[in-house]
Amino acid sequence: MTDVLTIPEVDAPAAAKTVDARGAACPGPLLEAKKAMGGVPLGAVLELWSSDSQTKNDVAAWSHKVGHEFLGVAGAEGYERVFIRRAK
Repeated sequence: MTDVLTIPEVDAPAAAKTVDARGAACPGPLLEAKKAMGGVPLGAVLELWSSDSQTKNDVAAWSHKVGHEFLGVAGAEGYERVFIRRAK
């Protein structure tokens, strides 16, 4: 997997929906993102909070596979904020 784009906190996109999956181990955060994506309007952004370091790679791969746009990751204290734009 290539390096995942890191987004500065000030440039983080506004999210239509935020999913807090902190504390869940892989593949929990990815499954939460998949479940939540149906409630996000087309073209809008889902923000996933995860404390699992593998989540950003899993979500990037899944987004590419299913056709969503992986926007990147912003760091937060003790977790990462992962951003995906719904494309279909």
